[in-house]
Amino acid sequence: MEPYPPPSGSDHDDRTPLDAGVRPEILASWQRSHSLGIDRERAVLPIENDLDPDSRLIRAAAPVLARLYERFSGVPVTLALADSRAHIVDRWGDPAGLELMDAASLVPGANVDERFMGTSSVSMVLSTRAPFVVVGHEHFLHDLKELTCMAAPVRDPVGGTVRGAVNLSVPRELADPGMALVLQDATERIGERLLELSTARELELTHSFRRAMERGGHAELDLASGELSRRGGPPPRLGSQERLILLERAVELISSNGEAFAEVPLAGGRVAVLRRRELHHGDAEGAAVEVSFEDSGGTGPARPATATAADGRVPLLNRPAEAARPHTGGTTDAWLLLVGEPGVGRLAAEARGRLALLNEAGVRLGTTLDLWRTAEQLAEITVPRFADLVVVDLVEGVLAGEEPPPGPPRPDVSLRRVAAWAGDDARDLPVGGVNEPVGYPAGTPQARCLETGQPVTDSVVTAALAGHPAGRAHPVGFLGEGVHSYLAAPLSARGCVLGLAGFYRRGRTRPYEQDDLTLAGELAARAAISMDNARRYRREHHASLTLQRSLLPHALPRLSTVGLASRYLPADTRSGVGGDWFDAIPLSGMRVALVVGDVPGNGLQAAATMGRLRTAVRTLAGLDLLPEEVLAHLDDLVSRTPEEDADDQDPATGTTCLYAVYDPVSCRCTAATAGHAPPALLTPDGEARLIDLPTGPPLGLGGLQPYESATVDLPPGSLLTMYTDGLLKEGRGYEDTEARTAQLLASLRLAGAELEDTCDRLTDALLPDGPSDDVALLLARVHALPEDRMACWEFPSDPAAVARARALTRAQLAAWGMSELDFNTGLVVSELVTNAVRYGGPGPVGLRLLRDDSLICEVSDGSNTSPRIRRAATTEEGGRGLFLVAQFTKSWGARYMPQGKTVWAEQIPQPEKPAPEPDEQALLAMFDDPG
Repeated sequence: MEPYPPPSGSDHDDRTPLDAGVRPEILASWQRSHSLGIDRERAVLPIENDLDPDSRLIRAAAPVLARLYERFSGVPVTLALADSRAHIVDRWGDPAGLELMDAASLVPGANVDERFMGTSSVSMVLSTRAPFVVVGHEHFLHDLKELTCMAAPVRDPVGGTVRGAVNLSVPRELADPGMALVLQDATERIGERLLELSTARELELTHSFRRAMERGGHAELDLASGELSRRGGPPPRLGSQERLILLERAVELISSNGEAFAEVPLAGGRVAVLRRRELHHGDAEGAAVEVSFEDSGGTGPARPATATAADGRVPLLNRPAEAARPHTGGTTDAWLLLVGEPGVGRLAAEARGRLALLNEAGVRLGTTLDLWRTAEQLAEITVPRFADLVVVDLVEGVLAGEEPPPGPPRPDVSLRRVAAWAGDDARDLPVGGVNEPVGYPAGTPQARCLETGQPVTDSVVTAALAGHPAGRAHPVGFLGEGVHSYLAAPLSARGCVLGLAGFYRRGRTRPYEQDDLTLAGELAARAAISMDNARRYRREHHASLTLQRSLLPHALPRLSTVGLASRYLPADTRSGVGGDWFDAIPLSGMRVALVVGDVPGNGLQAAATMGRLRTAVRTLAGLDLLPEEVLAHLDDLVSRTPEEDADDQDPATGTTCLYAVYDPVSCRCTAATAGHAPPALLTPDGEARLIDLPTGPPLGLGGLQPYESATVDLPPGSLLTMYTDGLLKEGRGYEDTEARTAQLLASLRLAGAELEDTCDRLTDALLPDGPSDDVALLLARVHALPEDRMACWEFPSDPAAVARARALTRAQLAAWGMSELDFNTGLVVSELVTNAVRYGGPGPVGLRLLRDDSLICEVSDGSNTSPRIRRAATTEEGGRGLFLVAQFTKSWGARYMPQGKTVWAEQIPQPEKPAPEPDEQALLAMFDDPG
């Protein structure tokens, strides 16, 4: 985005080439001047003939500038005093210098604004509200290129309003930087004299009113004590808050243009009636505010008599009688409340308005941890009280949650508009391209603001924006044609610039002053802190969510005996990310472990704790432990605290967990819970109920209380539903648990064949407005393993059983069409049955084959000894069995039962590539000692 693009079709011969040594702000001013069509050879300056030769600005500046001109005696300098509208109101200089000014039309009354003269020191000062120096070749007009012009603003010390500017022109070769410092000292002295004149005028008005008050019998209001003193009856008494309200309302009346009366309700049913009286004394013009009191149901105050000045010539209270507030008669006392000039009253009212604006900003900004909404709040707060249009641009990286570099951003930093607001009246009008990239060339006030990190004020010419790229409307176009006041404030927080806020005022009648710069900087700083908090929160929230989702299963396993579907619904941004998780873990024997857990708390800590517990559960599940044993080990893990952290509690304390194991061979489910809600079961006949499980304490709180499990039969086709408590929460707290559970079971009864649709049905029914807490949902539709896909035998504990087991296995593989696994499976069966006969005790030996996508061979015995692989020495005859099993299978392991154990091995059939039978030498080479 280019705020000041050059106009298309401009004459290159009429322009000075853009010198690389010219400052960016001068180049930007040149582009604006070109776009306005100003003649560089001889500009036509409008002249105002009706200037007041005895204005307060001239009276304050004349003696100061006369002494300044004398100080430069012998140096061909010229001094020009301009008012706030850029009109030259007075000049000082030697005759030759004044003749040059006449030749350039720089005469009293001439307007030297940039719109008519192009780039000049006075126009830059009145635009930027700061001192400025224009060196010869930087002037837009050719006639001024031999001069160096330096100008400084004349500020009213009350409010910092720029009342005008003083320009000092000197030939380029005689220019000295010290001249600019002397000039600034002179303008500061002029500002002090303006204050002295204002104070003297206000004193004159007060003395005149008091003399009239004595003649009219009026009384005074003592704001310190709240008492009204007057000869006669006792005056009413005011509270401290009432005194403050009356004084503030009086300030507003003095600064108003046409308002004459105001009513302020007081305690006890009284009403204070304030009346504004015009005051004149010499050239001093002001107003006085009187206050009278009446009951809310009584009559209005009588109008005090009009008084005249001591000399009888100038009326002091010249309000026409017909303008007085109607009343029904009677005499009501009136007391003087405040005397002042409208300008001073306006400054006081504006100061109070600034405090009110800061107070509102402190209340409203930062109420939401959302960057975009905070930017919108800043715009809504400041329109229309501070600006007519506000745009907010943020660095792209900030919107992404990145940490901005300290200090000012790079000149080529990418910005994006996040807010543009011009009030409710413009709600449906195109104000600016929100959510579009923006950029600001060097020299523009926006670029200077980002570079310096300080508020900057300037003017914006609508005509200079006609060439805005891509045909998009520039936001300032909403304000209409002409020159508008602009203020840019950096959004700085913790030493980093996040972006900037731009405040526009329509026209030049209310330019931004020094107090406005301070206010805008404070507003932007408060908004920036809230935005940076939102950025940090968004980054942590995104990191927590990313961590949690990376720790959750990316995809559920595809099992032939259990159909799975899941949902994870994170909490809203106000609650943050929690520690809910789910998992489905394939186990030996075609069984599957189903897990759901909920870690207390939110954020990164909860997500990391969840990942730690999920890893521990998967590790324990791999040991084929019983559900109650898994929970006992988890409880011990959470309860165990390192000695150096003896006073700290594990963040996993209080975690709830439900662990269930389903066996498709027996169609049984064994489950145990650690403070978690029991699973819901939907049977094929449509009955929905909760499974009754023994209640166990949450992890870390178990102590000596053991966990217990329960086993239930699941008819094939049953739907098992496991969930965290967020599914039963509504709003910000717990609802009726029984009612919510009944709603869950009712929704389950409507479940169809598709598990994904069932997940959506449950979440839509129970969480129509979204979750207020994290929700983990796991659905499992269980099936039985068909009888033709398993084979079971039992043998006596006799070495002769090995050959029998191998023969039955070979026959079964042939029946299943898996003869390519004959050699490997025969080897596995021989080794496992042999070990069971030798080390499994006197009981029978069981052999079971399970066929699915893989072939599982299981051998059971009555011993609880743990089998393990070891490297046998060359001279040993045994010790190689399990080594061979591990070499010729995908995986193997052992699981323990209440009595005995089962050793299993799994193979993956590969019919397209039958495994070659290894020869004797290859087998023996596996057991050679290294070296």
